[in-house]
Amino acid sequence: MTDPRTYTVCVTGGAGFVGSSIVKKLLEKGHRVRATLRNLSDENKVGLLKKLEGAETRLELFQANIYKLDEFDVVIKGCDFVFHVATPFKHSTENSHQYKNTTEAALAGAKSIRESCIRSGTVKRLIYTASVVAASPLRENGTGFKHVMDESCWTPLNHRFPYAHSYLEAYVESKTSSEKEMLMFGDKDMNGRVEIEVVTLACGLVGGDTILSYLPDSTSLLVSHPTVIPHHALKFRSLKFLEAVTGKVPIVHIEDVVEAHLFCMDQHSMNGRYLCANGYVTTTEIGDYFRLPSSAYNSTRDENLERIIHWGSTKLNDIGFVYKCKVKRILDDSVECAKKFGDIC
Repeated sequence: MTDPRTYTVCVTGGAGFVGSSIVKKLLEKGHRVRATLRNLSDENKVGLLKKLEGAETRLELFQANIYKLDEFDVVIKGCDFVFHVATPFKHSTENSHQYKNTTEAALAGAKSIRESCIRSGTVKRLIYTASVVAASPLRENGTGFKHVMDESCWTPLNHRFPYAHSYLEAYVESKTSSEKEMLMFGDKDMNGRVEIEVVTLACGLVGGDTILSYLPDSTSLLVSHPTVIPHHALKFRSLKFLEAVTGKVPIVHIEDVVEAHLFCMDQHSMNGRYLCANGYVTTTEIGDYFRLPSSAYNSTRDENLERIIHWGSTKLNDIGFVYKCKVKRILDDSVECAKKFGDIC
């Protein structure tokens, strides 16, 4: 039976991999959607969203840039829920002279979106698309990993991880800092009240198909293993970096990511941090699955033998969420997506 409730929902970063998939699902469910894009002159992105079923009558597009915080008030006012998916992923002085780095921009964006939600007087819950790069099970003293990865894990920002470079380190710092900032917004005040419910959904590396006209970065990373694409050394380094941060590679299908977002919206009351992944595998296990040995693959085989870490997050499952896509489908659909765009022959 179809749920008769319909909402007005804001999705920031509506033209990205996760954002566009959420917009599509919301429209299919009969909701009214306000999606933000950095540039409404980008016909490829605008055209993609306008072609979605239900877009003609229930989708509004707004130009709003995370570097121009005053642009979000008009979008959020009147909304019931906000999905904050946008992130200043690639900071440069061309984007803004106001912020010194990605982290400053992400923190300012988090605060601004939250304040816009409160000013609206209508938003019940703010759901922030976070990342598992902020949830490293590394012990605080850096001497090794805990045995379980769950919501209690936070990535230490003063630790130098293997395979790191400045771009990856900036991304980890911005996602970790902004998620902590978001969670502070959901704290109770001195009277025990919460101004607005805030949920952070820390997603694993997202794989699967897309409605976009290009291969998403996260799916590209997932298939960058040398057993799949032998010459993607730089991308494989990024995959190894994620493994170094999180112990193994948490992965999740885009369909489950979208369903998890809508699940968080549909709960009567919900607050706090939730990890979202349905696979926790090593890069070696990814190589084993594809069964195509290579020298680069074999050279990395031994480093995880003593790293015994288990996925310990059950918070989403405990309140009723059910993942539909297991590891096999995540990997298979990611490869098929890469083939569709010509990254894999």
